[in-house]
Amino acid sequence: MNIPFEPTIFGIKLNIHLILEYLAFFIAFRYYVRLRRLTSDQISNTNRLSIILGAIVGAFVGSRLIGYLENPSIVLSYDRIVQLINTKSIMGGLFGGLIGVEISKKIINEKHSSGDLFTFPIIVGIFIGRIGCFLTGTKEFTYGKETNFITGMDLGDGLMRHPTALYELLFLALLFIFLKNISLYTKKESGLLFKIFMITYFGFRFFIEFIKPNVFYVLGLSSIQWLCIICWIYYMSTFKKIVTHAY
Repeated sequence: MNIPFEPTIFGIKLNIHLILEYLAFFIAFRYYVRLRRLTSDQISNTNRLSIILGAIVGAFVGSRLIGYLENPSIVLSYDRIVQLINTKSIMGGLFGGLIGVEISKKIINEKHSSGDLFTFPIIVGIFIGRIGCFLTGTKEFTYGKETNFITGMDLGDGLMRHPTALYELLFLALLFIFLKNISLYTKKESGLLFKIFMITYFGFRFFIEFIKPNVFYVLGLSSIQWLCIICWIYYMSTFKKIVTHAY
C-alpha cells in the first residue's frame, strides 16, 4: 500500500481522511449513546443536550483558531478566511469544546461534571481520525521530521519521517486500556476520568510536537505546546491531587 492512500472506486478518487473523519464522529457518538444508556446519568436530557451543543460550538471555534495559529498570517484576505474555516486542530477542538461545555453549564446552572461519559468516545473518535491522518501522509500536517530511526517511513514525499500519527495510535490504545483499568477508582470523583485523559493526552502531544516540522514558534514552543501548557494550568489542582495520591 502506498501513502498517501487514495483508493479509486468507479473512477472516483476517495478522500480516505474525510471518510474516516465522518466515521469517527458517527462511531464516537454511537458509543457515547450506548454508554449513557448503561450509566445512571445525573444530568437531565435537556441539560445534556445543551452541554453537547456547547461542546460542538466550542470545538468548532477552538479547532479553527488553533489550526490557524499553527501557521498564522498577518495578511487578512478572503483566501485566508476560507483557509481558517477549513483548517482544523483536534487539540483546539478538545480545549475549545471544554470551554464551550463550561460556559453552557454556567448558563443552565448545571453543577454536575459532564466529561466522564465523553472520555472513551473521544479516544475512539481520535483513534479513527488518526488512521485517516496516517493514510493521508504528508498531505495532512500530522507527519514528523526527517529521521534515521528504525520507525522512519516514507509518507509520500520520498523522505524518511517519524510517523507521528502511528505513535499517537499506539499511545491512544494504551491510554484507553489504562483509563479502563482505573475507571472504577475514578468513579469516586465525578469528572476525574476526563481530567486524567486531558492531562495525559495533552502531555503526550506536548512532547510529540518536538519531532514535528512546525514553522511557527513563540519562545521556542509551538502553538500546540502553548495550548498544552494552558491545559495543564487549567487542571493544575487535579494534577497536584493525582501526584499527591500517587505518593
